[in-house]
Amino acid sequence: MQKQQIAKLIDHTLLKPATKAQIVKLCDEAKQYGFASVCVNPCHIKLAAKQLAGSSVKVCTVIGFPLGENTVQTKVFETKNAIKLGATEIDMVINQSLAKSNAFKQIEKEVAAVKKACKDILLKVILETCNLSDRQIVAACNACIAGGAQFVKTSTGFGKGGATVGAVRLMAETVHSHGLKVKASGGIHNYDEAVAMVQAGADRIGASCGVEICKE
Repeated sequence: MQKQQIAKLIDHTLLKPATKAQIVKLCDEAKQYGFASVCVNPCHIKLAAKQLAGSSVKVCTVIGFPLGENTVQTKVFETKNAIKLGATEIDMVINQSLAKSNAFKQIEKEVAAVKKACKDILLKVILETCNLSDRQIVAACNACIAGGAQFVKTSTGFGKGGATVGAVRLMAETVHSHGLKVKASGGIHNYDEAVAMVQAGADRIGASCGVEICKE
């Protein structure tokens, strides 16, 4: 893949504690390389939106991060507040306790509630695949399909493991025929790893090493 092709798929990510200068740099890099979005914590949405005004780069933020253990009502409030602050994409973590308990109908309801709060804003749902069996990954994907999400995403980057080619392929096989897309995120450090994820079916790449990936 060409550098420009891979760049357009990258959510340039900084979800660790960050200074104003680091967020400004993140946004400048996203504009320079033509990344799809910057992904920041909610407290940085306003600054990111200001820095990216007039550009094609989206402002993505995380909801229920990183464990997904908030109540549905809290996630709905977080989502509405994030959009009010300027977020144009939402990455929401499913409730990990529900997933591990195979309570996928409840996860479907959670996704649907957050999607309702999103209205026309793009919703990506983080499964944290390192905690799930293949059967549970498929069930979680089906819950996201039924709940109205537009993307399923592998990982937070804060779990015991990140994206794997196997998980991405399984997710793509489950959701692509229903019109959903796949975001591979967590542990993608270089160009070869990014391309492997795309070849497995990823439509978006979440990475804190976006610049390094493109420079390769």
